[in-house]
Amino acid sequence: MTFRAAYARARGVLSRATRELRTEADVRRSRRGDGGADLALFHEFAPPPTGGGHQFLRALLAELARRNLTVELNEISPGTAVCLVNSFNFDFRRLRRFVRADVRLVHRVDGPIGTYRGFDDGTDARIAELNAALADATIVQSHYSLEAHRALSIELVEPHLISNTVDPDVFHPPVEREPLAGRRVRVIASSWSDNPNKGGDVLRWLDRNLDGERYELTFAGRTDEVFERTRDLGPIATEALAAELRRSDVYLAPSRNDPCSNALLEALASGLPAVFRASGGHPELVGEAGVDFDQPEEVADALDRLVAELDERRAAIRVAPIDAVVDRYLEVLRG
Repeated sequence: MTFRAAYARARGVLSRATRELRTEADVRRSRRGDGGADLALFHEFAPPPTGGGHQFLRALLAELARRNLTVELNEISPGTAVCLVNSFNFDFRRLRRFVRADVRLVHRVDGPIGTYRGFDDGTDARIAELNAALADATIVQSHYSLEAHRALSIELVEPHLISNTVDPDVFHPPVEREPLAGRRVRVIASSWSDNPNKGGDVLRWLDRNLDGERYELTFAGRTDEVFERTRDLGPIATEALAAELRRSDVYLAPSRNDPCSNALLEALASGLPAVFRASGGHPELVGEAGVDFDQPEEVADALDRLVAELDERRAAIRVAPIDAVVDRYLEVLRG
């Protein structure tokens, strides 16, 4: 083992030990008190700009706060009876130390992660183990996700289908739209992951082949692609992304095996019909509010068709309102 590898391993062991010591201290402190919250949430938030799960859970927390419901993060007090656990984005060991037999645990699951990422690192097996051992119920975001788990012989405990949604204070249509006459059609795509399954092949093809006199293509987020003609904004703040969506005309959703794309929901909520890859949960989210494709070279024709039907497709947009989604979450959480 090299010095660098040994040093990294030692740091990892030290970090894990520090987390476990902190967890034990938090468990003891929690059990000495008699407080509680309406809900506990186990999820490790990353600082924005970040992807779908973080964005949806922030919207969920905002709506719960509007209802004066209290949420404690990554711990369960003696008076807390319900816990929502998000996928695999939390400390497994910490949850196992805090969870009690009298706490109803609801597991929010997306993926399958291996199908979504394109490789299997054991995450789905860990999710399945946790789900079977601790969950009283499961929330999945799409029919696609549920059936894809079953195809891997993963039967989730008491699954309930509840789609993601977005914060309407951030993602909403513009007050008025600039007419298309005399300008290029503005197409936008966004992603906070450089995973190749996010649609790099489509972005690459469009950057080289899309009719630049008719269309303007913008990308916001992270990608390994190097663009020649695409307007590349990089990772931008949530509010800036929302403004870009409102100035655009069409959303491009090129990802594969995406169970319930929050990026696509943000665009739909901003009034953008979509050209979308017929994969994952995209068809469920878009419905009649877009045109699908399979291969990169089919996108140009799909765009032409969508633009010809733009008003009708925009009128077909349906995004579940945040209050209805939270109502469904509370039904499942309360059992």
